[in-house]
Amino acid sequence: MIQIFDLIFACIIGVICGAVTGLIPGIHVNTVGAFVFASSATALAFLSPDVLGVFLISMSISHALLEFIPSMFLGVPEEGTVLSVLPGHHLMLEGRGKEAIRLVALGGFGAIMVTILLLPIFAFILPPLYGFLKPYIWIILIAVVIYMFIRLNRDLVSIIWSVVIFFFTGIMGWLMLNSPISSGVSLMCMFSGLFGVSTLLFSLSESSTVPPQDDEHHLHVDSNILRGILAGGIAGSILGFLPGMGPAQGSILAQEISGGGDKGENKDSFLVAMSGVNVSDALFSLIAIYLIGNPRSGIAVYVDKLIETFNYEHLILYIFVSITAVSLALILCLKLGDIVGEFIQQLDYNKLSWMVIIFMSFIVMIFTLMDHANLFFILLVYATSISMGLLPHYLGINKSNLMGVLVVPAIVIYVEIGLAI
Repeated sequence: MIQIFDLIFACIIGVICGAVTGLIPGIHVNTVGAFVFASSATALAFLSPDVLGVFLISMSISHALLEFIPSMFLGVPEEGTVLSVLPGHHLMLEGRGKEAIRLVALGGFGAIMVTILLLPIFAFILPPLYGFLKPYIWIILIAVVIYMFIRLNRDLVSIIWSVVIFFFTGIMGWLMLNSPISSGVSLMCMFSGLFGVSTLLFSLSESSTVPPQDDEHHLHVDSNILRGILAGGIAGSILGFLPGMGPAQGSILAQEISGGGDKGENKDSFLVAMSGVNVSDALFSLIAIYLIGNPRSGIAVYVDKLIETFNYEHLILYIFVSITAVSLALILCLKLGDIVGEFIQQLDYNKLSWMVIIFMSFIVMIFTLMDHANLFFILLVYATSISMGLLPHYLGINKSNLMGVLVVPAIVIYVEIGLAI
């Protein structure tokens, strides 16, 4: 009985911590996970590994859902929300902030359920498929990238610019991720510039203002929304299974399954799918430990190291924990999202944007100094990232091309793996 109470308490605390890390820009869930894991030697003296594992997975799921709030209202992205910035921002600027929050909450909750329901099929198909595909991951990534160029661009000029930006961000990503600077600081610096500050600066140049938000939401769950939920669950599971697959590829896959897009009338379905991809990936990256013996996220790595043998009982436990965590996170997402939506109307959007830009820049510098990295070099990369992040706005191309920052390094790594095998 005490053990069950401990697990429930750990789940609740994990959800609360995930909400905090999700709402505060610059604090990644893996940072807190690393701190917990580093303290595990002491914590395990009075807590079981299962309790720490429950805390970590609950925090991961809550963070994956709640981090959409700052990305939509403030334009502050992390890896899992970078492609949701524009459609979420559009809905907020249309006065549909409450509806956007409900789309995100519905997408995340629904995708977890889809992932769990499809788990028997995944368990049967994926383990043998993983062994077969591993040498060819780089070919799959290249094929997805080529399809992305064709799918997201309207003419040859747009395709050329997309390829140029994709490869230049890829070179920057490869250099940063192979430098002595920690990957956490490198990714924070690049993502803040590419997707966060650049989006806010463009909004400032367009003199954007926050219109009054509708008091009543007009969310109608139709076939497009349901298709977006299904797409998010399937795409998130594939992301959690295939190495090197990230939000850029997941968004393309989710769009094709859902029939959505990040513009026009389909942005509702796209937002649902993106939320589903993010939350489903948080669970399936842990399930991958059981299916293929390979954790697929930072949190999953920590859980794998805490638990000596990840067996069927652990899988069932974490599935139930994920259902509880996403249910609690859904309530927090709705309540906190509405509060932020009300609060942001009372602020000067231009001043708020400058405050967020300054805060993000300050966070980048603080983490750089804590990592003992070269501040001048990081600021140079930060400025370069902002410049690259502004280009898609003025060239009229999709910002998902900036995900070359992660995709190109992944292709290089898996080319080496494929050739070695």
